[in-house]
Amino acid sequence: MKLPKAVVVRTYLIYFLVVIAMLVVIGKTFTIVMDGRDTIFTTTTDRLHQRSAVVEPRRGEILDANLNPLVTSVSFYDIYMDPVTVKDELWTSGIGGLSVGLSKIFKDKTAREYEEYLRGARARKRRYVLIQKKVTNEVRKQLRELPIFEKGRYKGGIIDNNATIIRKRPNDDLLARTLGYVKSTERDTLLVGLEGAYNEYLAGQNGVVLEQLISNSWKPTGTVVREAINGYDVVTSIDKDIQEVAHTELENQLKTKGGRYGCAIVMDVKTGFVKAMVNLQKKNDGEYGEVYNHAIGTREVPGSTMKLASLMAALEDGKISLSDTVNAVGKYEFYDRSLRDSRPWGYGKITIKEAFEHSSNVISKVIFNNYRNEPQRYLDKMRQFGLTEKTGIKIKGEAEPTYSTPGKSQWWGGSLAWMSIGYEFQLTPLELLAFYNAVANDGKYMKPQFVSKVINNRNVIKEFEPVVVREKISSQKTIDAMKEALEGVMVNGTGKRLNSTYFKIAGKTGTAQIANRNKGYGAEGEKKYIASFAGFFPSDDPIYSCIVVIAAPTDDIYGASVSGTVFSAIANKVYASSYNYHKAINEKPAITSVPYVQNGSRYDINTVLNRFDVKKEFNGNQNWVKTKRVKGNAVSFTDFDQQKDVVPDVRGMGLVDAMYLLEKQGLIVHASGYGIVRRQSIRPGTLSAPGGLIELNLKPN
Repeated sequence: MKLPKAVVVRTYLIYFLVVIAMLVVIGKTFTIVMDGRDTIFTTTTDRLHQRSAVVEPRRGEILDANLNPLVTSVSFYDIYMDPVTVKDELWTSGIGGLSVGLSKIFKDKTAREYEEYLRGARARKRRYVLIQKKVTNEVRKQLRELPIFEKGRYKGGIIDNNATIIRKRPNDDLLARTLGYVKSTERDTLLVGLEGAYNEYLAGQNGVVLEQLISNSWKPTGTVVREAINGYDVVTSIDKDIQEVAHTELENQLKTKGGRYGCAIVMDVKTGFVKAMVNLQKKNDGEYGEVYNHAIGTREVPGSTMKLASLMAALEDGKISLSDTVNAVGKYEFYDRSLRDSRPWGYGKITIKEAFEHSSNVISKVIFNNYRNEPQRYLDKMRQFGLTEKTGIKIKGEAEPTYSTPGKSQWWGGSLAWMSIGYEFQLTPLELLAFYNAVANDGKYMKPQFVSKVINNRNVIKEFEPVVVREKISSQKTIDAMKEALEGVMVNGTGKRLNSTYFKIAGKTGTAQIANRNKGYGAEGEKKYIASFAGFFPSDDPIYSCIVVIAAPTDDIYGASVSGTVFSAIANKVYASSYNYHKAINEKPAITSVPYVQNGSRYDINTVLNRFDVKKEFNGNQNWVKTKRVKGNAVSFTDFDQQKDVVPDVRGMGLVDAMYLLEKQGLIVHASGYGIVRRQSIRPGTLSAPGGLIELNLKPN
C-alpha cells in the first residue's frame, strides 16, 4: 500500500534531523577529545580523564665549609596559558599589556604577533597554549607580574607548575668525582660520591599533582594532592679555596711532568675532616680531568712513605733506636733477589735516622733482621697503626688494603723486607694519609670525613662530630721521635729543597715501581713509577696533613721533585691565605666585657660567639633563643617562647629574624627604621590572623 505523501515527507524530515543531531554530537565529541574544551562537559571530562602524577622535589645543595655552593639545583619551567578561563572584561583590558610584556621578555615575537596568537587560541577554545619552554624561575616571576597573568592560574590562565630540575656544578670540574652523582636505572640506583652517600638527606620527598588528558597528552591541572618536600642541604668540610689551590698545582705538575693520573688530599689534623681532594686523570684528548676517584678507589704500593710505619713498629717494640748505626752499602741481598738505593754506592755508615732522611733501602735490612722470626708481630703493628683496614668513609668505592701474610701464596722469604719499604703492601692515598695524620695528631687516629652537618634553611638537622678511631696508635715517645725524623727529611734529606722559609714542614718522599699496564713491570725503558709525598704542616703545631700521588710520570720519577713540589706549593699557598697561621696586626687580649647580643637563631648566634671566643651558658634546646649577659663574661641562652598561631615577641631581634618568625605565622610585615625591633603593632601572645598586617619600628641599639 502506498503511503500518503505527507507521511513520507515527515519521515524523511525526522530522518535528516536525526542525522544532523548525530553529526553535532560527533563534532562535540571530537572537540572534547582534541581540545577538552566544551564548557557543558568539562566537569565530566575532567573526572573521566585525570590521573595522579609525581612531582620531583628540589634536591638539596652541597656546600663547602664556608657555605659556597658546590652542587645546586636549577629549576626550569614550561609556561602555558589557558585563555578560555580568563573572563571577557579582564581579557579585553589586559591582552594588550600581556602581549607587550611577553614580547619584551622573550623577544621571539612582536607584541602584535603575541596578541594575534593568543586571540586565535582563545577563539578556537584552546586551553593549553604554549608560551615558552624552559624558563628560569626569575623569568617565571616576571611573567606572574604581567597583566592577566598576575591573577594567577584560575583567573589569569597562567600554567607554570611544570618544572624541570637540573643539577649544576658552579665550579665545573672542581671536585667532580668526590661530589659524584645519583643515577637511576630500571634495575638499580647508582650512588656515587657525596651525592650518593648523603642521598637520604639530599633527595627530599616526591609530591603528587593531578594531570588531565588534553589533546592525547597529559597536562597538569594545577591541583596539588601533596606538596613536594625539598631536600636538605649538605655542608661539607671542603674549603673551596684550598681545593682550587690543590687542583691548580696538581694539574700544572701533571702537564709538566706527565702521568697517568694524580691525586692530592688535604686533611684537618685535629678533626680528620677533609679540606680538599683532587683526582685528575689523563683523558683521550690528552687533557686532565676528574674521571675517577683514585684517592679512595685505587690502591697502589706506597713506596718509601711506608718506611715511617716500619720504623715506628721497630721503635715501639724496642728493637731499634734511631741513633743506631747501619751500613748503607747501596745493595741489599735477600735470597735470590736484591734491593738497591737510588744512590748506587750507598751512604756508608749512617744512623737509622739518617737512613730514613735519605730514604735508604737499608731500612729493609733493619726490619728483616728484627722481625724475620716473628713476621706476624710486624703485621700486628701495621694493624695497630690502622694500615690494614679501610678508613670506613661513607662514600662508596673505598678499596681495602692488601698485603702479604705468612702462609699465603704471595708470601716468600723476603716479604718482610719488601713490605718494610712499601712493596707487597697496597693502600689508597686516603688510607695512607689517615696514618700520617695520626702521627701529626700525636697518635690520635681520626676517621676521615667529608660532611660536617646537614641543614634545612637555618636549622641544623644533623651534625657530624669528629670521630676518634684510636686514641693512641703508639707511645708518645715513638711519635715524637718519628716527627723529628720527618722534619729531618725536609732539612737534611730527600725533601730539603722543598722546605718553606716561612714555616716548618714534616714529610716523607716515596718512589715505587708499578706495573706498566699490559707490559707488566717491563724492561728498563718500559718501567713505570709512582711518586708520592706525605706529610703535615707546620710541623711544630700541625694544622693540615697532605698527600700528593702522581702515577707513571714521564719526565722525572722521584717523589720529592714530582709530588713534593706540589705538596710544598699547596702548603705555602694555604699558609699565605689562612688566618689560622697569622696573628692580626691589631690583635688584642681576649675581650674583657661581653658584647650586646640580639635575640634570634641559636645557630647564627652560637657561630658568631664561637668566632670571638665568648663564653656561653645553654638553657633549653630550641632553635630560637633569647639572650642576656651574665656574670663571668658569658652570654646566656634561653628558649624563645614560640607557639603556633600566636604572635611572637620579636622585640630585641634584628629585622631578618623578626620577619622570618612573623611571616611563618602568616603575617605581613611592614618595617620602619633600622637597628633592632623596639616596637611591634600587635601585642605578643595575640592570636595571629594569616594575612594580617604587623608594623615593626626599629631603632639602633
